[in-house]
Amino acid sequence: MKKLLIVLGLTLLFQNSLSIKAEEKNQEFNFFTGIFDFSHDKHHSTIVGIQHQNEDLFRESFLGTISPVSGLFITADSATYIYTGIQAQYNVGKLNLTPSFTPGLYHEGDGKDLGHMFELKSELQVSYDLMSNTQMGLSYNHISNASLGEKNPGANSYMFNILKKF
Repeated sequence: MKKLLIVLGLTLLFQNSLSIKAEEKNQEFNFFTGIFDFSHDKHHSTIVGIQHQNEDLFRESFLGTISPVSGLFITADSATYIYTGIQAQYNVGKLNLTPSFTPGLYHEGDGKDLGHMFELKSELQVSYDLMSNTQMGLSYNHISNASLGEKNPGANSYMFNILKKF
């Protein structure tokens, strides 16, 4: 099951990346690491992940600039989460605020039981433009099953992010 989730996630992440022209930089990848479920000493774990965004799919709306995102993470306890959803982006000079909402599939591995396979992730990322194609930032997220399962313990995580356009 874990291998299937990882293959599905990688497929979602790289859905359009092979069709990029060499001179275009429309694909953004967010590489992140941090602490999964930091608010519970018993269940916290190191987390690493990757997220993909295709800037060709940006749309202006009353909510700001929105775009689809897809990603996956894995914890040191072999818990995995594969997701796809939407994010908004607000730029204030070199500072970027990026809230997102991404439903996905969670597998607990040897980590925390979140109560259901289907989970919802809400996140806020703050990043700073280092160069024209690179940002560095911090993010916080909460994952919950919205009481779809018999239990809904949720998990709070924070991450250090490097965002790079290719």
